[in-house]
Formats: sequence, structure tokens, C-alpha cells
Amino acid sequence: MHILITNNPLIQERASATTIIEYDNITYMNVLYRAREYIHIGHKLLTHPLSGSIKPNETPYKSIIISSEPTGLDLDSLNIIEESIICARKFGPCGNMPEHVRKDFMLIDSKLIGHI
Repeated sequence: MHILITNNPLIQERASATTIIEYDNITYMNVLYRAREYIHIGHKLLTHPLSGSIKPNETPYKSIIISSEPTGLDLDSLNIIEESIICARKFGPCGNMPEHVRKDFMLIDSKLIGHI
């Protein structure tokens, strides 16, 4: 069992028996912040927050998988999420884009996270 934190509406529709989907209509950065909150209470990153070759300012969608149970502070997970937040801040927010382009980025994020 694991938790998938996402702002991607396409992921919201893909529930499975082994995944708790935490969907919210939030920004890319807020997905990173939410993952960091979980890491602070002992969850572990199971996917890299900056997966793929898409820069944070190029897509509005992000999905991150973490462990479902806290097991103590994982310093590797904490370091990765903090570095990812710093990187995403450097790039800045994603700009406005047409709906068909947004849908493409939903699909890309969905494919990057894989089968859940």
C-alpha cells in the first residue's frame, strides 16, 4: 500500500487496491510541500519528485508516491524533497496554457507515475 499525492485530475480516476490517492486542486509547488509534510512525519519517497525531463515551469501537474505508513524520518527522502523544492522555485510557476495542452501534460504525468 502507498499514497499518491497529486493535482492531476486524470490520476484521480485511477484508484487501485494498493494506492491511496490524495487528489487536490493545488499547484505543482503545493504538491511538493504536501509530500514534504508527509516526509517530516516519517513517510518515505517512493518516486522522485522531479521525475521525467519536464521542468517544473513547463507543466502544472505533479504526482508523487510515498509510503503509506510512517517509519521514522528518512534523511534521503527529506534531502530529495528539499532539493526538488529549491529546484522548482528556481524555475518559477507554470504559465497559462490552452486546455488541450493541459490535457497532454495530465497524460504525461500519468504515464510518468506508471500503473498504480
